[in-house]
Amino acid sequence: MTRKDNNHKSAPILVQCAIFAGILWVASILSALCPPSFVVPTPVIGLVLLYLLLTLGVVKLEWVENLGMFLISLIGFLFVPSGIQIANDLGILQREGLQILLVILVATVALLVVTAYVTRLVIAIHKRIMGGGQQHDSIN
Repeated sequence: MTRKDNNHKSAPILVQCAIFAGILWVASILSALCPPSFVVPTPVIGLVLLYLLLTLGVVKLEWVENLGMFLISLIGFLFVPSGIQIANDLGILQREGLQILLVILVATVALLVVTAYVTRLVIAIHKRIMGGGQQHDSIN
């Protein structure tokens, strides 16, 4: 990610860690308040909170960008143990492989369909808010 202006100084790493820790702490409280029938993982709530704080300008991107980029660079490394565990449990894949494949396929199709309809709804709401039925320079 390149920045056009270098006037912004990033926050010290401890401040960035404190921001992430505070957001995750609040997310863990909110996750515990969710009813048992609607379980939302703490990291998901944390991501939504971070997005809202960045969008509303409460947290500046410069305050969390360096640590965020570092954590993103670790994603591949963090998934290595999962891959090793799958390789160790190849018997499960032999027994349940078809079911796993079916679940992955159905979940992927469901995700695509839901994403398409939500996008369509958001575009319709945006058009309604931005001026009724006026045509903008976009392809329908």
